[in-house]
Amino acid sequence: MSEIVQAPLHSNHREREILEELRLAGGASRIQFLAERLAVSEETIRRNIRSLEANGLVTKVHGGVHIKDSIIEQPLHFRMNENAEAKRMIAARVAAMIQNGDTLFLDIGSTTAFIAVALQKHQNLFIVTNAVSVAHALATRNGNRVFFAGGELRGHDGGAFGMEATNFLRRFNVRHAVLSVGAVNAVSGFMLHDLEEAEYSREAARRAENRIIVADSAKFGRSAPIVIDDPAIYDMMVTDDVPPADIRAMLDRNEIDLVVASQRRMEQR
Repeated sequence: MSEIVQAPLHSNHREREILEELRLAGGASRIQFLAERLAVSEETIRRNIRSLEANGLVTKVHGGVHIKDSIIEQPLHFRMNENAEAKRMIAARVAAMIQNGDTLFLDIGSTTAFIAVALQKHQNLFIVTNAVSVAHALATRNGNRVFFAGGELRGHDGGAFGMEATNFLRRFNVRHAVLSVGAVNAVSGFMLHDLEEAEYSREAARRAENRIIVADSAKFGRSAPIVIDDPAIYDMMVTDDVPPADIRAMLDRNEIDLVVASQRRMEQR
C-alpha cells in the first residue's frame, strides 16, 4: 500500500517522524508508544500532534492519535473511544429491539461491541459472532448460547475472518444480523475497509431475516474502499442523528427504514 499522507514542507523533522511512525503502525498509535519510539517526552509528542492536527493531518483521540481520513481502519480500542456516547445510544436502541430468546449475528465493529454490552441483561440469546469482544460480553451469561467463528484472530480487533469463519457462518440462520460499517455514502451505500470483512458481512446478511446496519453519524458522507453489497438488501439503519438529505434519499430509494436513536422514534422510509 502506498504512503497514506505526507507532512507539509514547513513541518519540522519530529512531525515527519510521528507521521512515519503512525504509517508503520497502520495509521494509529498511542501517545506513550510514540514517545518511547522517538525517545522524547509525551508532552513533546502532544505538542507536535497539536501542530499536525491544526494542519489537518491527524486526529487526536483519548490517549492516542490517528492519521486523518486514513484508508486503513483504526484498531478497535481506538474506535471504541470515538463518538462513544453516540454508540451507546445506538446500542440501547438496538438492544430494545432484541427480545429474550432471539437469534442474532453480531460482527466485529466498535458499535456492535457497545451493543453486546447493552444486551447483557437479556436472557437465552442465541448469538453467532466473529468478535472476541462480543463473545466475552455475552458468553456464560443468562442462559445465552454463543457460537464463535473459527480462524485466525486479527491483531488489531480480535475478529475472525477467512474461509473457515465464512464456512462456519453458513451453518446458521438467525432472526437479526447486526452489521457495522466504516462509511455511509449517498452514492455507494454502506462501505467497509476490508475485503474479507465485507465478504463475511454479505454472508451474514443472507442468513438473517432482519438486516440492521448500525452506524454513528460520523460515518455519514465518508468513503471506504469496499462496498458491502447492494444497499437494497438491508432492512434498517440505526444511527444517532438524522442523516443529510442525500443519504436519506439513498435510504428511501432502497426502502431502508431509518431509526434515529436520539429521537427515540422511527423515521419511516
